[in-house]
Amino acid sequence: EEKRPGEYMPVFENERGTFIFNSKDLCMVEHMEDILTSGIDSLKIEGRMKTALYVATVARTYRKAIDDYLKDPKLYEANMEWYKEEIGKCTYREFTTGFYFGTVEEADGKGRCRIEQKNKFSVGETIEIMKPDGRNLEVVVKSICDEDGNEQESAPHPKQILWVDLGADVDKYDILRKKEDN
Repeated sequence: EEKRPGEYMPVFENERGTFIFNSKDLCMVEHMEDILTSGIDSLKIEGRMKTALYVATVARTYRKAIDDYLKDPKLYEANMEWYKEEIGKCTYREFTTGFYFGTVEEADGKGRCRIEQKNKFSVGETIEIMKPDGRNLEVVVKSICDEDGNEQESAPHPKQILWVDLGADVDKYDILRKKEDN
């Protein structure tokens, strides 16, 4: 078992190695305003290895949520429990918003940003800032501080809220990813 704050994550081992089994279904039905006002033109239903019932239920529920929101955001809010119940009928897994909100949460305009960390990284490592327009900027991590301003050399704990100095053009909603060695 892997211990992470507030999460139970069973660990399995097979011929390919040891891995954390943490399958969750992507669910954004509670975030239609963000999706519909962000410039997203289409949604892909996660259907590989799913039943036809799952795909039909999720597609129908999203269609209704989108139509309700476009008709009246208050109607969408009023029907929220129905959307969640419908999607919940066809899966036993927990839901996640994936990386939709795993982005830079705040930027100070001086190269520093507040993030919720997902994977380990350290001061001095090269990471990429993925910009919405398709650019990737390579930067070196200058410093990492916790929420209280305490400096740390690395960020080993998933879900930790951190301030990271990248000394570069970083904006809210950019995605940071570790640069892989080639």
